[in-house]
Amino acid sequence: MFPTAIAGSLPKPGWLAETNKLWPKWREEGAALAQAKLDATLLWLKAQEDAGLDVVGDGEQSRQHFVHGFLEQVEGIDFEHKVEMGIRADRYKAMVPQVVSALKLKGRVHAAEARFLRAHTKHRIKFTLPGPMTIVDTVADRFYGDRVKMAFAFAELLNQEALALQADGVDIIQFDEPAFNVYLDDAASWGVQALERAAQGLSCTTAVHICYGYGIQANIDWKHTLGEQWRQYEKVFPALAKSSIRQVSLECYNSHVPPELMALLEGKDVMVGVIDVASDVVETPEQVADTIGRALQFVPKQRLIPCTNCGLAPMDRAVALAKLQALGLGAALARERYGA
Repeated sequence: MFPTAIAGSLPKPGWLAETNKLWPKWREEGAALAQAKLDATLLWLKAQEDAGLDVVGDGEQSRQHFVHGFLEQVEGIDFEHKVEMGIRADRYKAMVPQVVSALKLKGRVHAAEARFLRAHTKHRIKFTLPGPMTIVDTVADRFYGDRVKMAFAFAELLNQEALALQADGVDIIQFDEPAFNVYLDDAASWGVQALERAAQGLSCTTAVHICYGYGIQANIDWKHTLGEQWRQYEKVFPALAKSSIRQVSLECYNSHVPPELMALLEGKDVMVGVIDVASDVVETPEQVADTIGRALQFVPKQRLIPCTNCGLAPMDRAVALAKLQALGLGAALARERYGA
């Protein structure tokens, strides 16, 4: 009951990359960098296990950014001539690569990380990939001229890698779609369809992570404009409830998401965010258990997965570690409270 997991990313150690940054620069290069990435993966794997988490991941230690880590292995994308572009509906500016020709995978994207993770734990493992709509929102299109067409082109590539990750022994493949909370009509009309194309043919557990962004200032400022109730999920959850995706995430703790929106995900496993990524204040186990208790009004206990609101990548390492421990302890306390 209440199997715990994280949304995906964890802070990179200072010896691997710059700290407290969303787009950190690597400290090494070549073979030394490849080894350092795996060393960091092992460090965070042990931390997740020690915290009592049930589902573990690589912490995205091998990726500079959750989207670009995938794009770097795609032909047809020009990283040499990045352009500045507003992303997430101009919430903030980013230097993004340009799509300049037909898209094609160069080869495997995350084989090394996935196989390393599988070889070093007996826990269930989750691997994250960016969702097609979010990728489209994080690149400059100089070729397709159609967001939907480009999204489905990316979905085909994501599907190729997802099927290979499944063969590597990954138990859960999660697609990250923060764009679903920004482009609400598009998410409901074609975003979920593109997501299902990315998950086509998978027999492992599939998941989609939809959040209000990392705990960076631009996202915090945006949240302050959303009013007393954040109802973005209301638009896309019905479409996801009808989809083949098995797990759906949502922000809960310290958010203004009306908890009754969880009921829109009937039949799905719900990853309930019980850890705030926009604050360095570490939750107590009691607070985590209380959040789980409130969610149980709308989610059956056998379908509730305590999770982080979003990734922890830009956070201080010590704070992130303490939050992992709070997640594990809080879920254990919830099992005692609500296990009957």
